[in-house]
Amino acid sequence: MKTQSATLEKVFNWEHWPSSMFYVPNLPYAFYLALKARSLTFFTAANPAIKSSGNGTESKYKTIQLVPEKYRPKSVLVKPNSNFDNVVKELLQNKITYPLIAKPDIGFRGLLVKKIYSEVELKKYLEKYPLDIIIQEFLDYENECGIFYHRLPNSKTGKITSLTLKQFITVTGNGINTLEELILTDERAKLYIDLFKDIHQETLYKVPSKDKIVKLTAIGNHSKGTQFINGNHLISEKLEATFDELNKNIEGWYYGRIDLKYNTFENLENGSDFKVIEINGIIAEPTHIYDSENYSYFKALKSIRNHWKNLFEISSINHSEKKTPYISPFVFLKEMFQLKGYVSNIKKLNT
Repeated sequence: MKTQSATLEKVFNWEHWPSSMFYVPNLPYAFYLALKARSLTFFTAANPAIKSSGNGTESKYKTIQLVPEKYRPKSVLVKPNSNFDNVVKELLQNKITYPLIAKPDIGFRGLLVKKIYSEVELKKYLEKYPLDIIIQEFLDYENECGIFYHRLPNSKTGKITSLTLKQFITVTGNGINTLEELILTDERAKLYIDLFKDIHQETLYKVPSKDKIVKLTAIGNHSKGTQFINGNHLISEKLEATFDELNKNIEGWYYGRIDLKYNTFENLENGSDFKVIEINGIIAEPTHIYDSENYSYFKALKSIRNHWKNLFEISSINHSEKKTPYISPFVFLKEMFQLKGYVSNIKKLNT
């Protein structure tokens, strides 16, 4: 009965609708922009520093290397079927300790992102997924957010057009109910019961002590249950100046969302005490739109169109003034089919 209730909640709350519901209605506008640009793939000129401007096929490891060292987490790239002893040595050399984060080098929407607590667990993960895997230090910061930034290539300053605060799902123990029962009585947590059953296999039927706060996921993705909150009221000239400075040090990146961790928003505004988790390019979303409590579905659609307009302007300038080529539709489609096959392969590995 509770499962049926969760399913109905996802149907009637547009926050949980499939991505097609946000993009298919906007396709006429996308074709209009393509007509103006005289190219179906005009958007591929937006970020010359990133493969295909960040269409999802790019290496996340190579992309994070664009970020100045002081702002990025310690990371190593592990190739498929690498000798595990060598992996352990590389982690020691880079001072990456447990817990740590493992994730595919190519991925999106939290695909296979996992917090790993031990060497045994890491070995199992690498054996199960013979892919290019990024192993990254776990950033123990208090807060996480996504900031969408863009800058016209012929301008010295840019704009922040979306700020998303991320609220991780927690339940509080009462000393009576099991973790599973607590999850099923929480209006949001129960929507992700299958995910949390997998994450908390060992403690699902244990009773958390009274007033103990249990964090159900450490991964800040909407697909992992994290609640996205519209934080656009926090956008300020000071924050934009901080991102202008960061952007100057990431040559060839003009459009997309930076996901980062920080302790206090004041320090983030001042450009200190934060780390970039990853940079996203042209497929990045202004994720504040998924705050269904403070945003409407039609405003979400409009926000996507506004961001596409910025994408068009940036790409057009790069193409006309900097001679950045548009990728041919054939090459773009080929990459998309390769990505689809890659994701399909991962799903098979995950069964």
